[in-house]
Amino acid sequence: MDMFSLFFRSVFIDNMIFAYFLGMCSYLAVSKNVKTSFGLGMAVCFVLAVTVPVNYLIDKYLLQAGALSWLSDRFQNIDLSFLTLIIFIAVIAGIVQLLEMAIEHFSLALYQALGIFLPLIAVNCAILGGSLFMQERHFPTLAHSLVYALGSGVGWLLAIVTFAAIRERLRYSDIPEPLQGNGIAYIITGLLGIGFMALMGF
Repeated sequence: MDMFSLFFRSVFIDNMIFAYFLGMCSYLAVSKNVKTSFGLGMAVCFVLAVTVPVNYLIDKYLLQAGALSWLSDRFQNIDLSFLTLIIFIAVIAGIVQLLEMAIEHFSLALYQALGIFLPLIAVNCAILGGSLFMQERHFPTLAHSLVYALGSGVGWLLAIVTFAAIRERLRYSDIPEPLQGNGIAYIITGLLGIGFMALMGF
């Protein structure tokens, strides 16, 4: 699989927000400001870029049927795939905790702006979805999983920053009262999703 095609598809065609609607809670709640949205998007990119390759190695050398054969031939029939969700979530939670501590130390303003949504990255469906999609698609190498993770992160970042920029402009628009708030947000998200679908032919 071509790396560029994989990255492009992860960003635009298989976009976590517009194709699968994963990570919508943070997407809707934090996207009122471009700067904060960019900070959260970068955090999501970082967590995906770390957790997906780590979970790829764990899946390949620990969880899959026969994955433990590198230890000894006695373990070639062992299948630990039933532990997938527990292990993946534990890895994600650990990385998010480290990221939260780093942001609090180096950028207190961003830490306060993100508020509760920073630790909630651990339960962001887009993060877990990245690892589960990686497992489902059986990428041949660690590099493929990393490119997929970066593409998915950039796609999520692009989605939330674009949405935040539009919402900032909407403050000066005359929106009918029934559509104010989440109503217009859902409409815009749908329109952006349709726009991203136009790239499916590439």
